[in-house]
Amino acid sequence: MGRSDTPRVTIHEVARRAGVSHQTVSRYFRHNEGLKPETRRKIDEVVQELNYRPNLVARSMRTRRTNRLAITLPASAYLWPVRLLGAASAAAHAEGFQLEVVSVEGDATARAERVLELAASGQVEGILSLSPLDLDPARAPVPVVVTGDYDDNLRGVNELADASPVAEIIDYLAGLGHRVFLHIAGSQSFASARNRKRVYEQTIESRGLTSYGVAAGDWSARSGYDAVQALPDDCGVTAIVAANDHVAMGAVRAALARGWRVPGDVSVFGWDDEELGRFATPSLSTVAVDREVQGREAVARLVAEVRGEPAPEPAARPLNQVIVRESAGPPPRQVSPGQGPMS
Repeated sequence: MGRSDTPRVTIHEVARRAGVSHQTVSRYFRHNEGLKPETRRKIDEVVQELNYRPNLVARSMRTRRTNRLAITLPASAYLWPVRLLGAASAAAHAEGFQLEVVSVEGDATARAERVLELAASGQVEGILSLSPLDLDPARAPVPVVVTGDYDDNLRGVNELADASPVAEIIDYLAGLGHRVFLHIAGSQSFASARNRKRVYEQTIESRGLTSYGVAAGDWSARSGYDAVQALPDDCGVTAIVAANDHVAMGAVRAALARGWRVPGDVSVFGWDDEELGRFATPSLSTVAVDREVQGREAVARLVAEVRGEPAPEPAARPLNQVIVRESAGPPPRQVSPGQGPMS
């Protein structure tokens, strides 16, 4: 189909049909400032009927505002934080901003230069960087906020790498009677995987429990499957703490393939609270990571800086929460090393 010849609806046409001035319609699109409810209703009806959208480019030329924010990610990212980005986008839209995602090449210094170029372009009013920047924010012509939650390759650090829930998981399982544990680790190039391995080993030792060992993994379901398939029949393991939900689901599948009941013979915990794990059989015990609140709070900080307002207080809540589902339960009976789950 060719280009439509239908003329673009203007703010003046909206004003004429609503029976108001074009200045009133302009105020309507600036968050309905000071408008009477009946006036807003009439403009609402016309805007919806004509499917009118304001010309943001023309507005930005007049007001020097673009109503656009940017999130920058390193081009070397292992995975994009989709849930965080979705929540950040929704939060930005709720505040009247469009949000763009920009992939930036290079190390922290190179990314900083690219961010400065973007800041000086006049295209955005603020920039949120998920990875570190070698940048003095005072150099930037628009606010730049760095979350500090990710490294150069968008791997979680700081609170995202907090492994303290591993101790809570072990304590819960030990309280059910489990004594012999296995940890299937994630890639050790990630701080989160290293921390979970460290907390696992420290907790097992401090609680006087037995670890069959730490199996090397790479975050994949295959690594979880292979680790459980490799266990000797007389390993005595009745509790598995996996690095993430993918690894955990691979471990569950391998256990079932060996004829072990989950959780009747072996209990399995994952990490991340992936949707698939909630609907698996058995449903997966896990650690929920509230990446949505990260996205909302990061955008709230940026919007506050753009508007010259005080930074909002972060929510008083733990980022990680242990969730017990069907894959965790008591061991079949008191099992000691040298006896397999089915002994």
